[in-house]
Amino acid sequence: MKSALEIKPDISYKSAGKFEETRFEKIHNEIFKSSAEASLIVAQEIAQLIRSKQEKNKSCVLGLATGSSPIKVYEELVRMHREEGLSFRNVITFNLDEYYPMSKENNQSYHYFMHQHLFNHIDIDPENVNIPDGTVAIDELNQYCIDYEMNIKQAGGLDFQLLGIGRTGHVGFNEPGSHINSGTRIITLDHITRVDASSDFNGIDNVPKRAITMGVSTIMRSKRIVLMAWGQNKADIIKRTIQGDISSEVPATFLQNHPNATFVLDQSAAVELTRFKTPWLVGECIWTQELKSKAIVWLCQKTKQSILKLTDRDYNNNGMSDLLAQEGSAYDLNINMFNVLQHTITGWPGGKPNTDDSHRPERANPAKKRVILFSPHPDDDVISMGGTFSKLIKQGHDVHVVYQTSGNIAVTDDEALKFAEVCNDFVGDIDAKINFKSVIKFLNNKSENQVDSLEVRKLKGLIRRRESYAATRYIGLKDENTHFLDLPFYETGQVKKNPLGPEDIAIVKDIIAQIKPHQVFAAGDLADPHGTHEVCLNAIFAAMKELKPQKYMDDCWLWLYRGAWHEWDIHEIDMAVPLSPSEVLLKRHAILYHQSQKDRVMFQGNDSREFWVRAEDRNKNTAILYDELGLAEYEAIEAFKRFDY
Repeated sequence: MKSALEIKPDISYKSAGKFEETRFEKIHNEIFKSSAEASLIVAQEIAQLIRSKQEKNKSCVLGLATGSSPIKVYEELVRMHREEGLSFRNVITFNLDEYYPMSKENNQSYHYFMHQHLFNHIDIDPENVNIPDGTVAIDELNQYCIDYEMNIKQAGGLDFQLLGIGRTGHVGFNEPGSHINSGTRIITLDHITRVDASSDFNGIDNVPKRAITMGVSTIMRSKRIVLMAWGQNKADIIKRTIQGDISSEVPATFLQNHPNATFVLDQSAAVELTRFKTPWLVGECIWTQELKSKAIVWLCQKTKQSILKLTDRDYNNNGMSDLLAQEGSAYDLNINMFNVLQHTITGWPGGKPNTDDSHRPERANPAKKRVILFSPHPDDDVISMGGTFSKLIKQGHDVHVVYQTSGNIAVTDDEALKFAEVCNDFVGDIDAKINFKSVIKFLNNKSENQVDSLEVRKLKGLIRRRESYAATRYIGLKDENTHFLDLPFYETGQVKKNPLGPEDIAIVKDIIAQIKPHQVFAAGDLADPHGTHEVCLNAIFAAMKELKPQKYMDDCWLWLYRGAWHEWDIHEIDMAVPLSPSEVLLKRHAILYHQSQKDRVMFQGNDSREFWVRAEDRNKNTAILYDELGLAEYEAIEAFKRFDY
């Protein structure tokens, strides 16, 4: 069967041919710089399919997915409908799945999701919309699922199936163990799937344990399949799916046998593929300094040797003979790499005064720097760089911490109720800024999925704010150097946030212009479950770009830290700040001041550990890696990458 991409060459995918660089890969895939760019291309293919069917006076049958992956595709389809006249009158849709039990009105239902993101904004005939019904009686489900299959067949089969992928390798809700011949049915959700959904439901206890899903065979009968995956959280399962053996333990691997399937990925989701992770194992490389560093660190870890112990044979036996020939000897390679890593280590993150800084990550001058530490949520500062934060203050720099969002949705109702009751008991009849009786009444009568009232959100935001003050005071920061932006994009009262807007950028721009920093530290970890870090980082990028013509920005360096989910790989680190045992303990205590985030982490992603444990383990593991490479042994290390904005 011909690929739809070959039929429509104006869609800017690459050729689906096999090349040396993709010889480990068993599914055609295309990698884009960003999910936004990729989503536009996918939307264009869908739009062209709809139009080509309209020209032939035929129905276009689409299989649709939910979750975060297809949102930008739906946004672009809506835009094309409004601005380019794309009609959906000939479109029939079948959604992949739905939680069970689940009412259509519940804002966590896929029925709600699809209407919110697509159906309410286009001219599709409501009779042509098919979404599994999460309210069907259990004793009627079997026949309902049979009927769902028959409806797809009667519509002519799926012309195009849009997919996402779960960390378990599920497509639809076909969890590990699903058979290739499986049809539409009810299924028990994997624990990992429920963990990943828990933040949407305010805790795993509220996530349904079952779902109705199209089967693997239903999906495989589609004429065309496009699977989208964004972000580093999907990188491991993408590698297993594209390069691994076909297995029911990873149901997405069945797509290897589909004649017209394409995986559309952003760069982060593709990082574990062999051609990106270890390209020297695939073919000849252009050996940039970054690639040399990556390869040599990998070689040390594979051979379990320090840098200075690597031999010519180690390089030759592991796909790096061309690098060895280019550089002359293992000795020269090893010394160069050792020096590169050695020069990243500094106990002076703001630069060491009156010292030759030619081999140091930061400048010696000015000796006292103005520093902005941007924190997306009111705890990312101490979680990600609490030790470095403390060093900067102790070494005399003018440090300002800037919290970009209120973080209010990460405070549980129980925590807010506790504070409201204490405050109500304390203030009594005194006129207060918050009506605590009203807050208590709201929380005690709050219905499922109800958005918090403004007063409740204000209280939750104040809880996070006061915890932040407690932590920064403990670190040694003056209150006047602690700033709260409460960026508007965040203030929806829901997990789903608004897009970044001009007002958000202007607020960030104003604080930078006010402080005129020599250093800016920002969260470069884009793996948070709901994208707040990415939006906050984009606000900083946009603000700094607009301010770049200002003279003071000539002396401003941007350093990116990573948060509670991932750390920089060793070859990516430009500044490694060692921590002593006492500094590790100081950092732990600072994190623990964020009491509302302790014990019950609402947005923990795929890691069940508390944030302080994650951070401590991550920093200690980085120190162990440096030690194993033959560098100095430290208790812990916080890592940073310099970014040229």
